[in-house]
Amino acid sequence: MTFNRLHLIRQVDLFTLRLYLSAVEEQQIGRAALRENIAASTATKRIQDFEEIAGIQLLERTPKGVVATAAGEVVARYVRKLFADLDTMRAEIAAFSDGLRGEVVVASARSIFVPFLARELGNFARDFPQVELVVRELENAGIVQAVAQGDADIGVFAVAPDLDLGGVHVAPYRTDLLVAVVPQSHPLSARTSVCFKELLSEDLIVVHAMEAAFSNRARKLGLEYKPKYSVRSTGAAMSLAQARLGVTVQPECEVSLAQFDGVVAVHITDAPARRVVQIATPRARSLGPAPRALLVQLANQPQDEAADKAP
Repeated sequence: MTFNRLHLIRQVDLFTLRLYLSAVEEQQIGRAALRENIAASTATKRIQDFEEIAGIQLLERTPKGVVATAAGEVVARYVRKLFADLDTMRAEIAAFSDGLRGEVVVASARSIFVPFLARELGNFARDFPQVELVVRELENAGIVQAVAQGDADIGVFAVAPDLDLGGVHVAPYRTDLLVAVVPQSHPLSARTSVCFKELLSEDLIVVHAMEAAFSNRARKLGLEYKPKYSVRSTGAAMSLAQARLGVTVQPECEVSLAQFDGVVAVHITDAPARRVVQIATPRARSLGPAPRALLVQLANQPQDEAADKAP
């Protein structure tokens, strides 16, 4: 006997596959027949026919019942996945008639929520009022970790060189310009642009999430990276700049969304001149209908928001 894929597709029905899986799990064809509500003789014949069509022995008969062979375990694994996918398909199709339901846990940072994500989550909530949105504000590494560990369905994060992305799939979301924010009295405030090398010699105020990117860039330039202040939020960095304690680098959308007195935004001419923001989804599990619907909405947004900063 040899495996014939086309023959298998044409002659094996879903009920036979479920019966076979029951036999593997119950380790007795008689109990599998009771579980699937058919006669034991009919179950035996169906499974024998299945083995013949598959072209290989799938069950080893013993005095106590049946045990899956190595090939049978492979078939059982794929049959389980097939029925799991069918359940997912049923749920997604039901959403069209019953209205999408469920829960979506989204993890991101404030600097992404404020200019972009909050507006799009609001649109999603209005489109799918029966879906419960759970929002978690985390730092960059925490966002990716939450998705990989199953604590969040979708994460939206800024790309950084030290992030471990092994447990997630990533997709593009936005690209945002970064600007240097300097006190009005600072010599750089009269400039139209500045390079990153010049900023390294200033009293640099760095948000923790950007530390790795700045350190990596300084290393490539062969320069020492020693920020004067390290803070957790854009608001704290901007407040220190307003107090004339130094200069900071921030997403241009954050600066344009709020009025900050006493500071000036100056364009950066080289790396890191842009912040790349991506969407993370779990690698080890499939998204349900509600998270998948949000993912589709986010993925269909314009990726470059440099010219669109409206809240």
